[in-house]
Amino acid sequence: MPAPAFLAETVALLERTPRTVDALLSGLPESWVCEPDAPGGWTPRDVVGHLISAEEANWIPRTEMIFAEGTDKSFDGFDRFAHVHRDAGVPLPALVERFGRLRRQNLDRLGELVRDEADLDRRGRHPEIGEVTLRQLLTTWAVHDLDHVQQIYAALAGSRDAAVGPYRVYLGILTRRDG
Repeated sequence: MPAPAFLAETVALLERTPRTVDALLSGLPESWVCEPDAPGGWTPRDVVGHLISAEEANWIPRTEMIFAEGTDKSFDGFDRFAHVHRDAGVPLPALVERFGRLRRQNLDRLGELVRDEADLDRRGRHPEIGEVTLRQLLTTWAVHDLDHVQQIYAALAGSRDAAVGPYRVYLGILTRRDG
């Protein structure tokens, strides 16, 4: 049976994220990737580490829980900062490669789990926001990717904040950092 159109459309974005991250970050000098997206925010390295954590402990584990438990059991919590200690000292290219590998595995697993349109209406229980559908979880996965790719762009731009001088007033990606 072919995958539901929603799933194919969502996967079309999800499969691009590792390639986008790789294209943005591979081979860049450290001076481009050491700045956070905003004061107290994350560097591109942090973002990739966080995306890895989500691949390991969020999207597919929660999808599997929806199929196995429904709303009877809440999803396990998700440590948004697990990457900080786990990835200390790991080179950025190795993190980017790991993210790509995990994403390929997870998209393969997603294809095994979701067989028809009715699967997308299955429900699970988020520990904070309550009942959610698989469709909502998968949409959130895709938008989460977009959010963090934007964060990488903002960090890259931020690394040149002072260097643009007075042109800064024309660059929304920098002025949004102000609050």
